[in-house]
Amino acid sequence: MSEFEKLTLQQLQSYEADFKERPDAAVIARAVMKNGIKATSEDQNVSQRNHRVFSYEVKTGKVSNQRHSGRCWSFATLNTLRHLFASQYNFKDFELSQNYLFFWDRVERANMFLQNIIATAALPFHDRLVDFYVAFAENDGGQWANAASIIEKYGVVPEYVMPDTYNTKNTDDIAGVMKDLMHKDALVLRKMINEQHADRAAVQQVKEKMVSEVYRLAVYAFGMPPKQFDLEYQDDDHQLHRQANLSPLEFFHQYWNLNLRDYVVLTNAPDHKLNQVYSMPQQENVVGGIPLQFVNVPFEELQNSAVKQLKAGETVWVGNDVLQQMDRKRGIMDAELYKAEALLGIDYVMNKKERLETRQACVSHAMTLTGFNEIDGQIDRWKIENSWGEENGEKGYFVMTQKWFEDYTYEAVINKRYLSSELLQLTKQQPVQLTAWDSLQ
Repeated sequence: MSEFEKLTLQQLQSYEADFKERPDAAVIARAVMKNGIKATSEDQNVSQRNHRVFSYEVKTGKVSNQRHSGRCWSFATLNTLRHLFASQYNFKDFELSQNYLFFWDRVERANMFLQNIIATAALPFHDRLVDFYVAFAENDGGQWANAASIIEKYGVVPEYVMPDTYNTKNTDDIAGVMKDLMHKDALVLRKMINEQHADRAAVQQVKEKMVSEVYRLAVYAFGMPPKQFDLEYQDDDHQLHRQANLSPLEFFHQYWNLNLRDYVVLTNAPDHKLNQVYSMPQQENVVGGIPLQFVNVPFEELQNSAVKQLKAGETVWVGNDVLQQMDRKRGIMDAELYKAEALLGIDYVMNKKERLETRQACVSHAMTLTGFNEIDGQIDRWKIENSWGEENGEKGYFVMTQKWFEDYTYEAVINKRYLSSELLQLTKQQPVQLTAWDSLQ
């Protein structure tokens, strides 16, 4: 690679001279070395503009805690459901079992993984798509459609019926075992198809045994999911309620009366064509489940739809990049929280489109919008229910500035009844299928 240029001693000397010529360089270096970039560059006015008063908010209860797991997508989905239950049945601290959803997600995801391995058996093992499936095996992250597909098929149960275990609070151990098993199973299936030329029936029979082993591991780790349970709770007026022998699906249909397919994932991804529907079937977890689709719209459309849903009393699942400009302990998400660019004197800030194009941005977390503050028709901040327990933020609730919402929020799940007629028409488009490694993953 002779066209590449080496760094020369002369160049290095010029870099050093440039540093020493800066009058504030030594002071900045001492501050950064002692305190780090974030603490040194923090805007001291951040608390003033993130006052926790909101002109509109849905009344909600205690936050949940996903612990050491990537289950935010599931928690945010169940949060929206429990808020509806709380409103209708006067029980604000009602909680649904995240463990129940996670159990079925592990089993269904294993089945989907193995079927994808069978479907791509003719491709080289290091083909990019095969590589994606192998790398993604038993990942505990997910999307709203993943949780909704499990709920649609298996229903829900209260938290006390199937509470979290050590393995749902700390997913690394069991995920590691399941991932190793999936990888070995992938090799076995590919060998059966490519070397032994086994027929479809034989391959499917082996695949069924493999899923059975995952089911067994899931029972060991998470417990046996109930087929029936007794619903018992005391509402906020101290009235007792009881209904015996409910199945998880009966519970969901009777107490929510929702069609989850009436919800749409709006996204704002300016690196993709706007007013276009996209799909990503490679990340679906249930065969025949709710398709993983996004309607890519201008941010104003996403925000207006979220406001309509909140004003109707229904909280909103949102996907965002929580790794950016966030103070976890204080529960603040503010696009001007850390002014590192000004501190360092280096221009490295990119806009939303550029961050997606370079993969500097991603949908790293899902949370629940529960309110907003509006002054003279303009929203300046939002109330967020997180799933990191009560020790972060204000008893688990975060405040998010409007600028942060615009810059780092990419998805919002909206019921079709709150969409404009133009957006409703847009949802009827034939989706454009994205690659598994697209920036929207």
